[in-house]
Amino acid sequence: MEEDLPTEFDLIVIGTGLTESIIAAAASRIGKTVLHLDTNDYYGGYWASFNLEAFRKYLNTSATQISTAVEAINNNFLPLQAQPTLVRNVQEQWYNFPEMGDVDGWNREKIEQEFRKFNIDLVPKLLYARGSMVELLISSNICRYAEFRALDRVATVWDGRITTVPCSRSDVFTNKEVNVVEKRLLMKFLQSCVTYEEDSEAKEELDGKTFLEHLQSHKLTPNLTHYVLCAIAMGNARTPCREGIAAVKKFLMSLGHYGNSPFLFPVYGCGEIPQCFCRLCAVFGGIYCLNKAVEGIHFEQCSEGLKYESVKCGKQNITSKGLVVGQGYMSRAVFSKSTPAEGAAQKLCGNLARAVILTNVPLGGASQNPGGGGVAIMKLPPANNHQEGATILQMSHPSGTCPKAIYLIHVTTLAVTDNPEEDLKPYVAQILSKDYLPAPEITNENASENTESESVKRENTSSTILYEAYFNIPSCLACAENANLSLPVGVRLVCGPYHELDYDQSIEQAKTVFHEIFPDEEFLPRAPDPEEIIIGEEEPVPDQGDSLQDSNEPVDNASECRELESESTDAQEAKEDVVDKAEECTEQK
Repeated sequence: MEEDLPTEFDLIVIGTGLTESIIAAAASRIGKTVLHLDTNDYYGGYWASFNLEAFRKYLNTSATQISTAVEAINNNFLPLQAQPTLVRNVQEQWYNFPEMGDVDGWNREKIEQEFRKFNIDLVPKLLYARGSMVELLISSNICRYAEFRALDRVATVWDGRITTVPCSRSDVFTNKEVNVVEKRLLMKFLQSCVTYEEDSEAKEELDGKTFLEHLQSHKLTPNLTHYVLCAIAMGNARTPCREGIAAVKKFLMSLGHYGNSPFLFPVYGCGEIPQCFCRLCAVFGGIYCLNKAVEGIHFEQCSEGLKYESVKCGKQNITSKGLVVGQGYMSRAVFSKSTPAEGAAQKLCGNLARAVILTNVPLGGASQNPGGGGVAIMKLPPANNHQEGATILQMSHPSGTCPKAIYLIHVTTLAVTDNPEEDLKPYVAQILSKDYLPAPEITNENASENTESESVKRENTSSTILYEAYFNIPSCLACAENANLSLPVGVRLVCGPYHELDYDQSIEQAKTVFHEIFPDEEFLPRAPDPEEIIIGEEEPVPDQGDSLQDSNEPVDNASECRELESESTDAQEAKEDVVDKAEECTEQK
């Protein structure tokens, strides 16, 4: 028998997407009572991660589900969507294994047997090492709930082929694609971006100019311009100058913090990030109900129109002081009025064209993917009729049954039509192939004189599509309206995923909504570690013998650890200073 929930809370949150989860964790952390509901049987909504089998079931549900119109507010009651976070325009296809045979030992049966190897994100993202998400995870002490790995490679397509982009100082000086003069130009320009400050003179100089024009004014060669614009700033020809410089500075300031890469990626997929905040909320008393039927919302009349009263869950009506609703649950009937937006158009959430693809060869071939490929990113410039380019992420998945690994490719761009495959075709065609092209062999007839073996097998750099799925992630209700909206008192809507590499806009919206509900409270203060929590009047009891110092005082293990960590940090900083000086001397020579 299902237990009844408490009937009063400080805050009710519907949906376990990232923004909703951050708000719920922040409210629970300051001692507010929180009820977090989700009609799905998994966390994350559009931010979720699935294994291959669960992902294909989710796509099948999205493709076969008939969308039903939600009724308008009737008797001050608004019904909610039962399945709010389904993707649209789903297309799925396998390589023709029955007729064409296996591809490097892979076929459909073997791939389906390895379904647990994959963590497929609906909206994959990266974390800048000095970005807002990493800072929030550290400052709130939520980072202990997840594991991360550094990105292995930043790549791009230049002159018709995939190449690795030099990012750090060591990469620049060891790269063979860039000559000595270009290395000096690149280092000088990157240094100017790092030292750039938001002063009035710089603003006046850069206003009204695109970042591409700024790059050209520094006499950068075409390949350097492409590297900086597409792979470091992650921009395009329309990117404003100051925005591009800020992106380059953010990229460079993130280098070296967690390995020789500016990016981090969750080991078990981006769906872990919302769950981290949910865990913190639960630790501080938040109540969670997944797969919970939420029938609708009760309103009452007030002088300002409608006012939120309670949420109906099953037979219960649960009240709260505030209500936060995630993407997909509510209908347009909730808006008391809607007027056209004025001024510059705000950046909208959703409206994404997505592709999830499995291939046999990593991007650019195995020689450009040392260590098996790992995690790599590639940014392609906009195709025809597209305002934004495509972001491509690659993850390698070693197999236990096949000698060769299989690679998961994510492609994301803004949707232009209702056909995601057509929107993404110009980008997919640049890096992947639908046909299997075995690696050619060099025989003695066309081999060089220095070749001793009878035949030498060249590296296969053509990635064959073994499985592909395309779908659209829609905009939230408020962004789809693109207007100034008026909601009932006490109700706040939050957006879904934005078309951004990191999580900056989602975090900013979570902070804004939190301070609207709790204006005088601190946003996500640091959570204590378990060993820092003292229950009641308990005092730590020192162990006898080895736990006593000469002065008969207990050893402060935490202090010793901090001192050792400080010494280690000082030594590491001294080592880095020596390396930097050596590199500067080498550069001068």
